[in-house]
Amino acid sequence: MKFCRFISHSDASGSAARYGILDGESIHEISAAPWTQWRQTRDSSPLSSMRLLAPVDPRKIVCVGRNYAAHAAELGNEIPKEPLIFLKPSTSIIGPNESIVLPGYSQRVEHEGELGLVIGRKCAHLADSDDALSYVLGYTCVNDVTARDLQKTDVRFTRAKGFDTFCPVGPYIESDLNPGDLLVETTVNGAVRQSGRTSLMLFPPAFIVRWISRMMTLEPGDLIATGTPAGVGPIVNLDSVEVRIEGIGVLRNPAQSSPILILSAGSIG
Repeated sequence: MKFCRFISHSDASGSAARYGILDGESIHEISAAPWTQWRQTRDSSPLSSMRLLAPVDPRKIVCVGRNYAAHAAELGNEIPKEPLIFLKPSTSIIGPNESIVLPGYSQRVEHEGELGLVIGRKCAHLADSDDALSYVLGYTCVNDVTARDLQKTDVRFTRAKGFDTFCPVGPYIESDLNPGDLLVETTVNGAVRQSGRTSLMLFPPAFIVRWISRMMTLEPGDLIATGTPAGVGPIVNLDSVEVRIEGIGVLRNPAQSSPILILSAGSIG
């Protein structure tokens, strides 16, 4: 089942965002978010008349770093002995076809295509014997956009990965999928930059859900980004970036330079 979040093309504000089930070229509306109690309504619309939004609106985004050995190696990092997790703010989320805004603070912004897990029901302190994936509603495409130069300068990940628009998600949530061996690819202007299978993860999805649940309660609608394959690289103004995941679809976003004037730290206050 493909869950989506959408508005009419005529609603520029997005104030009337709704959830639905994508069926071919039609969207069948549902009464509430798919990670809550919902029912299918009688309303349906042609996909062509609607604009897809990010299919999630999470309270938190938990990300896993260096979860592919080849990616850790390309950045000169050691393979982690346990999952390396960090948070991105929910304000970084954008949907399909929305622009990734390249901030003037950074001279090197990079793409990171990833498999996203959307939590379907509350979980905490899962045991090894628990079926962790039963707590997952479904799967989506994520681009963990990163200001690589700021990441190296700051050491910590918050600023480098937390800018507005630095978490494209979509185009929908696929609930009927086995995440164990999916092809994850990222292209820029049609050229393949990243290509790897989820079977190469150091820590697979079920392990990640259990691990995170022992640190923090995962709530319905939360998003987990599971790490990126090797091949990360820069994106510049007017680039078209696509994250493709087998069985899910294509998340497409253009890149756009920020028009905002950058102030130095000394000039603030």
